[in-house]
Amino acid sequence: MSDSRRKKPPLVAEKRFGKATTKKSATKRTSKATPKKTARKRRAAPKRPAKKRNPIVAFFLGIFGWIWRVTWAFTWRIGLVVGLVVGLAIGFVYLQLPDVDELLDGRARGSVTLLDRDDRVFAWRGDQFGGAVTAETVSEHLKNAVVATEDRRFYWHFGVSPRGVASAVRINLKEGRGPLSGHGGSTITQQTAKLLCLGEPYKAEDWESEAAYVQDCRQGSLWRKVKEAVYAMAMETKYTKNEILSVYLNRAYMGGGAYGAEAATQRYFGKPAANATPAEAAMLAGLLTKPSSLAPTANLSRSQDRAATVLRLMNEQGYLTDEETARWQTNPATLSVAAAENAGGYFADWVMSTGPEFFTRNTTEDVILKTTFDGRIQQAAEDGLAWVFENKVREGSKAQAAIVVMSADGAVRAMVGGRQTKVSGAFNRAVQAKRQTGSAFKPFVYATALDLGGHYDDRVVDEPYCQTIPGSGEWCPKNYTGKYYGDVTLSFALMNSLNIPAVKVSEQAGRENVRTVANMFGIESDLAAGPALALGASESSVLEMAGAYAGILNGGSSVTPYGLVELRLMGDEDPLMGTGGGIGERVISGAAARELVWMMEKVVSEGTGGRAKIDGWQVAGKTGTTQAARDAWFIGFTNEYVAGVWMGYDDNTPLTGVTGGGLPAEIWRETMTRVHEGIEPRPLPAFVPKPQAPKARAGQRRQQNGLEGVVNGILKDIFGGR
Repeated sequence: MSDSRRKKPPLVAEKRFGKATTKKSATKRTSKATPKKTARKRRAAPKRPAKKRNPIVAFFLGIFGWIWRVTWAFTWRIGLVVGLVVGLAIGFVYLQLPDVDELLDGRARGSVTLLDRDDRVFAWRGDQFGGAVTAETVSEHLKNAVVATEDRRFYWHFGVSPRGVASAVRINLKEGRGPLSGHGGSTITQQTAKLLCLGEPYKAEDWESEAAYVQDCRQGSLWRKVKEAVYAMAMETKYTKNEILSVYLNRAYMGGGAYGAEAATQRYFGKPAANATPAEAAMLAGLLTKPSSLAPTANLSRSQDRAATVLRLMNEQGYLTDEETARWQTNPATLSVAAAENAGGYFADWVMSTGPEFFTRNTTEDVILKTTFDGRIQQAAEDGLAWVFENKVREGSKAQAAIVVMSADGAVRAMVGGRQTKVSGAFNRAVQAKRQTGSAFKPFVYATALDLGGHYDDRVVDEPYCQTIPGSGEWCPKNYTGKYYGDVTLSFALMNSLNIPAVKVSEQAGRENVRTVANMFGIESDLAAGPALALGASESSVLEMAGAYAGILNGGSSVTPYGLVELRLMGDEDPLMGTGGGIGERVISGAAARELVWMMEKVVSEGTGGRAKIDGWQVAGKTGTTQAARDAWFIGFTNEYVAGVWMGYDDNTPLTGVTGGGLPAEIWRETMTRVHEGIEPRPLPAFVPKPQAPKARAGQRRQQNGLEGVVNGILKDIFGGR
């Protein structure tokens, strides 16, 4: 029997997955692993105690650390404040900026374009503006050239280029200048902001002059640079890159009076900006740094050299291939015919001075002036003058000369105001210089006598002659040759420029009558009051004298020289005003004028003006030489044109071996020979003397002498009030 009360072990299921691990064995394994860990710890290097820092070093490091923390705390706060202020400033400027179309034309003055008699442009004055263009409408080459030259990172910066400013400061310091002096590192946007004068428009009442306004806009102070940067960033926010570039291309000054790409392209190349070639675009972009000195009209060679550099920059920045660069550097841009000639500077200045001031010198409109100018005749005058000075005048001479060529109605065709012909704004000796006329005045003495009833074959005695001048004593004129020719005709006396007969004729005709005739023919200068009036003691200009001789050629009517034919505003078809000169009232009779022309023809064909002869043409004229040869003149005409020539020194130094019948007559001949090329010769409008029997003519002369007192009395009554 079993003992049922024995405690039986609990029923435990067998471990299905391996043997059960007993507590003893687990303990055993644990005890074996523990020593290994201990061994590792023993092998590791023991920690060293922290080394104490030097108290002095620790002190200073603490100070520096404190300073850094304070500085950083201030810096980020100040930076935040500055950023907010700049942002507000940019926002304020942004709100003030107008629409981009209002910024394209920023001129304070208008332009004047001068057309010749055939409606071709020959000169420009004022601030030229060919019309608004955009970055999309100009030649792609021009846009690329400007960016490559002025601001290669234009399309990537935000209006200001820190890298460009740093580079400019470095270059300035390296070259011994102040950090802001010289190179500015300005972007195209900053330059545009400067051209806009930071939004401050020009007001005449606020500035001493426009130049003072421009100078203030261009100042380079630090504060101005800051304002410029803010304005530039506001522009970048308001406008697109192409709009900013458009404003720049329209406002930038490009020399020669041209503002903007369109005006400059028309001025130099005679074409629109849309058609500019790479070479022309490079030349225009090269002008932006120094527009006046680099202008191709001032120095074409220097402008071409600068353009070659711009082409290289375009190549480096990928705008042109190597082949294209080589091609355009080998074939640089050249000026248009009109720009290359740079013709008519003296004429253009004179026309500008004769027109209404508010449409010429101070115009705010774009004006077109049609003129009487003839480029072919102008070139003839310049070439004739140059030939004589190169071949007949000693090298190094400082003598000057002036020429005016006009038609019989006073239409001025050419004008040379000095030996330097390619100029503008220079002293114009043809208009501004008032010089004694000498014997060139004598035709007006004989014109008066002929108009009073005299004739070419009336006689006068050439003999020693003196006259007492109240307050001056005795005055005794002499002939240039020092000889006396006795009883001579008026024609002989004029032909040989005899002084004593001229004085006697003047006194007999009446000085006041002579003064009146000269004034009515257009000599407006004050005329001498004494008997020396007949010998050209008075002063006049080449323009006045040529105009007066034109009156003789056209039959005895006064002539007002003119150059302006028509004035109109650009874009308008109807003119605002027309011709300001031409033929006026009659001065002497047609018969007297024709007889005087015949007498003056003898001056050239047989007398003192022989060097002025032109093959195949009848020429009439008169020489003139003043006291001590300070002035030498020849004024004459054919059936087609009148020309006046003066020669002398600006400081009144006497000429050496020069008389009016010498170099001035030769300048006249060289000029008029070229002027008349290709023109069929026509005779002068002179009378042809009819041969008369000596007795008949003597009877007429006796009759005339018998009635002389009566006639003179009547004539004085008629002409005394003139």
